[in-house]
Amino acid sequence: MSGYIAVDVGGTRMRAAYFPADSQIPISLKKILTQHPTESAWERLVQLVQSVWPDDKSVIRMGIAVPGPTDPYKGIIFEAPNIPAWKNLPLVYLLKEQFKVPVDLGNDANLAAMGEWKYGAGRGHRNLAYMTVSTGIGGGVILDDRLLLGERGLATEFGHITVQRDGPLCGCGQRGHLEALAAGPAIAKWVINEIDKGATSRLSGNTEINTKMVAEAAKSGDELAVRALERAGTYIGRALADVLHMFNPSIVIIGGGVSQSGNLLMTPMRESMEAHVMDAHYLENLTLTTAALGDDTGLLGALALARHQS
Repeated sequence: MSGYIAVDVGGTRMRAAYFPADSQIPISLKKILTQHPTESAWERLVQLVQSVWPDDKSVIRMGIAVPGPTDPYKGIIFEAPNIPAWKNLPLVYLLKEQFKVPVDLGNDANLAAMGEWKYGAGRGHRNLAYMTVSTGIGGGVILDDRLLLGERGLATEFGHITVQRDGPLCGCGQRGHLEALAAGPAIAKWVINEIDKGATSRLSGNTEINTKMVAEAAKSGDELAVRALERAGTYIGRALADVLHMFNPSIVIIGGGVSQSGNLLMTPMRESMEAHVMDAHYLENLTLTTAALGDDTGLLGALALARHQS
């Protein structure tokens, strides 16, 4: 039996799995922490892949999803959030040397789009836009049944669409980007600032407010928390209107932890998207939905990439 190894690397955890050639169900799957006091992230990655490598089965190819900007053509990670040593790292070359199999590399949001297209909510669609809303905001686009990468593999950074001129400073150094206004930390920061200004909330007095707490408060009817998600959804919808104008997808899929806020986020998002789109034809037969693959999105995206390249 032959199959594929898929790897999903995050700043906190990394996962790897071995999939038979004809199945989306892994034979073996392991998850470990990315950081370790005495081992480098590279050493951790090698050990993880070795732990799922089959003793009596061949590996056709390996696909790996990584955070941050990458060059998928040359197999280089330009910079990986929370992994400082992975800067201009030729990861594909290193993995090929270590394991002697072909390796394909992709940005995690791009491969999440590919995973949802092949195995999740996007099945049957030729034109798809995916946005992940979590600690950061990323994106991926399938256009005419092909993953859109751009000249250097840096396309579809939806989190860096400008939605508020002279808005808050983004982590990238620019102002008013979607990520600075609607990613998880931005939502929590807005709530904290409003409480500091005198707004009342069940979250008042908490010293470490996070997005999950905001979502839970909103679900219980907390007015400030509801406003926070409405505000984020409105900005995301504004950006999605631009995505519709650029790519004209038949489905928009929202993933990431913040998407689990449900209609508290999705309803204002849809309303804002519809209000900002320039022509109603962009909305005809358009599906706006949440991701279907959950925690497996990165792994299945890496699997989809490896299979596609075979």
